[in-house]
Amino acid sequence: MPNIVSEAGLQTRAGQWWDSIPFLTSAVVIVCGVIYLICILVGYDSFYEVCFLPEAIVSHFQVYRIYTSIIFHGSLLHVLFNMLALVPLGSELERIMGSIRLLYTIILLATSNAIFHLIIALVVAHNPFHPFEHLMNECAIGFSGILFSMIVIETSLSGVQSRSVFGLFNVPAKWYAFILLVVFQLLMTNVSLLGHLCGILSGFAYTFGLFNFLIPGPSFYTAIESSSWLASCVRRPKFILCSGGNPSAYIPTYTAQNSPSSALFSGNIWRNLSSWMPQRGTTAQPAQDDPRFPGRGRTLGSVQNTAVNSDSNLQARLLDNSRPTSPSDIAAAGAGERLSNERQLQVSDALAVGAGGYPLPQVASEEQIQKLLSMGFERTQVEVAIAAADGDLNVAVEILMSQQG
Repeated sequence: MPNIVSEAGLQTRAGQWWDSIPFLTSAVVIVCGVIYLICILVGYDSFYEVCFLPEAIVSHFQVYRIYTSIIFHGSLLHVLFNMLALVPLGSELERIMGSIRLLYTIILLATSNAIFHLIIALVVAHNPFHPFEHLMNECAIGFSGILFSMIVIETSLSGVQSRSVFGLFNVPAKWYAFILLVVFQLLMTNVSLLGHLCGILSGFAYTFGLFNFLIPGPSFYTAIESSSWLASCVRRPKFILCSGGNPSAYIPTYTAQNSPSSALFSGNIWRNLSSWMPQRGTTAQPAQDDPRFPGRGRTLGSVQNTAVNSDSNLQARLLDNSRPTSPSDIAAAGAGERLSNERQLQVSDALAVGAGGYPLPQVASEEQIQKLLSMGFERTQVEVAIAAADGDLNVAVEILMSQQG
């Protein structure tokens, strides 16, 4: 029989395309689409009540407009174009960040967009030279402000040097969002220039790490994912755990440090202020067993960890003079010599001084020594172990425990 290759039907391909969209991105598409459909069915067109209106926020403190404005759309083409642009951008960022982290990022970007919008509108509308008071009464609506922020973040994360504008011409990646801003402003009428510009500003502020002190650590997202009220969502195959993406809480390209928790939640805000300085940083990704990421992984720091473990085992054997030396001990000692000759000299010196009855160099405070003494170890053993561990109490405890064993 001849080989017959049949193409999948339109319905099948549409289903496969929809199944490939991660959980949160598809949820945003559904929410925006359903809201627009309900507005059509019930005849609701009073978008002036839900749009982002600087005058209403300042005068009547209607802060709900910050979030209602991003999920309502004014026309079918408006919601269609925004959602088609969201699918590739949101899908890529969600696979990097995880579903919960992307949701938090969207809320953060919506808030920062509104703050930038308010500040610029107030300054321009009330400047003494040529005020533009109409900016305070400009009604902005739609998800496009968040999309411009996502464009900046995705471009920064991709590391590309140039981007294509609708396949017509290439522009430098750092100017890509601004070129799109100008193109949309020229091609489309009734487009909020200030709303899109504030989205770009928020995206750059995020990538340069200015929001790092507002971004919680991985434990925050893990606690939400493990909550019972979210269990039904987490079990869905399209849901992406934060541990499945970048393990760092700081996704921006420019960042100075990757602390386990943010200053907002740890209370140490000054420690993270250095992250406001634009510096490139890299983070080693730990190996994880996740069904969405098949294959075998190797942690880059495994060789170093092996060396430290071998060195610690060597110190324990050197300190344990009561046991006979076995061939395996000699082999391990030889391997340890090749790994850290300098560390062995320190251990040997500490043993020699301790055996001779001379006082050991003070590498730990008396309070730290008392902590180990309270665990039931003898003072001489504690001092020798601390000297051999270069003052590292964790290593000293391992050495003492290995002696007890």
